[in-house]
Amino acid sequence: MSVRGLNHVTLSVSDLDRALAFYRDLLGMRLTLHSPNGAYLVAGSLWLCLHRQPDGVQVPENDYSHIAFDVAEADFPSLAARVAAVAPCWQPNSSEGLSLYMLDPDGHRLELHVGNLASRLSHYRQHPHPARWISRDDSGIS
Repeated sequence: MSVRGLNHVTLSVSDLDRALAFYRDLLGMRLTLHSPNGAYLVAGSLWLCLHRQPDGVQVPENDYSHIAFDVAEADFPSLAARVAAVAPCWQPNSSEGLSLYMLDPDGHRLELHVGNLASRLSHYRQHPHPARWISRDDSGIS
């Protein structure tokens, strides 16, 4: 037995309407359920749960933990420009692909990213990296 994949991501938010404006209206996720204390949104196979926590949200400030959203290369310039106009950046891009690192209204670290595991592994094969290779193909799946 093993984990089959990611089921959903839940983020605590202090203001549900403000979070919906960010995730639904700005990022374009589809709202599938809305209640007084939360909302479910989908983007591709991602199920994002927003949980209203009116007493405030505690987000760690000094770590690299973040959620990266997949963006088509053709859509990246316009979406990144829209997001950058309203969301603070938390770090410059240093990855192999196009990325924008931004904060949501509650300070959750997010990333818009063009690419996938195969493109990342291919990049590391072309540009040596001190990683320990487990899989020898670019799928990353052993």
